[in-house]
Amino acid sequence: MPTHRRSFPGDPKELQAARRWTRAVLDGHPRSEDAALVVTELGTNAVVHTASGNSGGTFHVALTVSPLAVVIEVTDSGTPETSPRVQRPTPESTHGRGLGLVAALADRVRIQGGDPGRTVTAVLDAPLRCQESTPQPARVQGLLP
Repeated sequence: MPTHRRSFPGDPKELQAARRWTRAVLDGHPRSEDAALVVTELGTNAVVHTASGNSGGTFHVALTVSPLAVVIEVTDSGTPETSPRVQRPTPESTHGRGLGLVAALADRVRIQGGDPGRTVTAVLDAPLRCQESTPQPARVQGLLP
């Protein structure tokens, strides 16, 4: 299972680069668009809510790809004031939906770490491929009905 890693400056303008990089790495994977959205949401949380968004800050993305799943890890620089959690914003709220969106897209989400930095891991299972029907024996003209 190959793991692709990249660090991005903690600037909101870099979220587009993270999204493009994710799409390029997962080119052709059936969950590539979901993964790009997850990376964007987790990267946004890192830049907006942690020291990753401070001058000189960074956030780190790791993508592990297998035939069964895509594992996305986004690591931030943390701060004592942050603790990622799914929120329940009002319809008028302009923030607070990111981790809920990630949880809705992902099959599993795990948050590890603390003040010096956290890693949010989202696992996107690959869809089951349609099984081809069992091949029937070839009918040879005149030998099988």
